[in-house]
Amino acid sequence: MENNQYYIDRLEKKSVKPTSIRLLVFKAMVEAEHPVSLLDLETKLETVDKSTIFRTLNTFLAHHLIHDIEDGSGSLKYEICSGENACSIDDMHTHFYCEVCHRTFCFRGIHIPVVNLPEGFDMHSINYMAKGICRDCTRQRRQANKQPI
Repeated sequence: MENNQYYIDRLEKKSVKPTSIRLLVFKAMVEAEHPVSLLDLETKLETVDKSTIFRTLNTFLAHHLIHDIEDGSGSLKYEICSGENACSIDDMHTHFYCEVCHRTFCFRGIHIPVVNLPEGFDMHSINYMAKGICRDCTRQRRQANKQPI
């Protein structure tokens, strides 16, 4: 139980009861170190069914433990909020979607530009997504092009 204390504390700070499934899902998200999809979690947690993972993610979203990212892949990605009480300004960073390997990367050092909306508009989230080819896929393509056929 001692190893799980960090995860238990994070869940309890957000008023989420730390059940065994919630701890498994949260720990898998922390260990991933990048945004994950429902399918990513289902693959990693093969003993937990998809609907249970989905309900857990919705609970985490409702308690602002995580936020979702629309990367254009047709599958939402989920990322842990870094703030203690809500998603912080640090969570408002640029994401990059690789069109080759279909991974989503966080660029925490590149913050989303401030968007001043007209009066009467109340923004609750913002998504800033760049798309292209990641460093690894670019390197693999360059190496493949140098090999003789």
